[in-house]
Amino acid sequence: MIPYLVSRALRNGIISRSRSRSRSLLPPWPAHEQIVSQKLPKTSPKANPNIIFTTHYPCFLDASAAAGVGGGFNFAAFSLRFVQGISTVSSKEKDEEENQENGRRRISEGGGRGGEQAVISWVDLYLPREARPYAHLARLDKPIGTWLLAWPCFWSITLAATPGHLPDFKMMALFGCGALLLRGAGCTINDLLDRDIDTKVERTKLRPFASGLLTPFKGLCFLGFQLLLGLGILLQLNDYSRILGASSLFLVFSYPLMKRITFWPQAYLGLTFNWGALLGWSAVKGSLDPSIVLPLYLGGVFWTLVYDTIYAHQDKEDDLKVGVKSTALRFGNLTREWTTGFGIACIGSLVLSGLNADIGWPFYAFLAAASGHLAWQIWTVNISCRADCNRKFVSNKWFGALIFSGIFLGRLWS
Repeated sequence: MIPYLVSRALRNGIISRSRSRSRSLLPPWPAHEQIVSQKLPKTSPKANPNIIFTTHYPCFLDASAAAGVGGGFNFAAFSLRFVQGISTVSSKEKDEEENQENGRRRISEGGGRGGEQAVISWVDLYLPREARPYAHLARLDKPIGTWLLAWPCFWSITLAATPGHLPDFKMMALFGCGALLLRGAGCTINDLLDRDIDTKVERTKLRPFASGLLTPFKGLCFLGFQLLLGLGILLQLNDYSRILGASSLFLVFSYPLMKRITFWPQAYLGLTFNWGALLGWSAVKGSLDPSIVLPLYLGGVFWTLVYDTIYAHQDKEDDLKVGVKSTALRFGNLTREWTTGFGIACIGSLVLSGLNADIGWPFYAFLAAASGHLAWQIWTVNISCRADCNRKFVSNKWFGALIFSGIFLGRLWS
């Protein structure tokens, strides 16, 4: 094949036949564009098929020039330079892939302007290239969402345990996996519906759909896979819990639309994210005790209003530009007063749930510590600093852990 290409190149005048050409005249490596502009015959590809080859493989031209230097055709020089040229092209392609990989860099939840920074997560370091966009879509590198979804489930399962006994850890593990899957499915739905908005928001413009790493069709296929796995977990629960769990899908699918309709999407998120407070109890008991689980559920909703309002302050400037709503925009400079009210309502609801469940005193000790943590968030957050809003938001995993520890020890004590 190569001798044939060489003969065609000689016939078309691409390789120099001059024996007097000096090596000093060789264009500096890798001057592919220079060689093409100087040597390529000005004919159409149809008239000269060799143009197609030399245009797409400039390393062939450079190798040909090197082989013709010093008189005659040197096949060894041609081969060496041709291989070097292919290596250079491969290196350029690799560089392009690495540049594209930079698009997979996530803006950290506090990242961008005002303390934002692009970060490489374990997803980028250890997962296969093909799997990374899907892992980012499911936010596997940002576990805080899974924690916030799982804690109300753990609270409810532990509260439903027999007094003086340990909770059902197998059920907790099942709900933990369910929280991971449902949170990922929710993120997929959210990104599918918000892909046009995400391109205009600093924090979200590198998400898989917004950056073009994934197509909507691939996203829908991935969503089907997530929901199928979630169904497998749901089917392991009792019939009452299956119906109750399936009914939450309406909230999951409709939540992303709320920011277009109301200034209270955070309240709707609270209804969605804390559904596990109802489902965990029913999975253990087979029914609901409204006097216990409803205050627990409402406590979680008020908690969500606190942390997600703080979270929403990261995007308030971009939200104004694209025309979406949030409690951060609704409250503005009165955010501290509003979130203080939500915090008081959260703690009050949890106290009522504990009293109705006849739980032991350790619960109230840990609840006091959790109250201090919530007050620290509300009164120290700088709503004008994205990085600080993110730090306070992420710290809510410890609030959830404190409430869980109180319920766990309180139930054992009782």
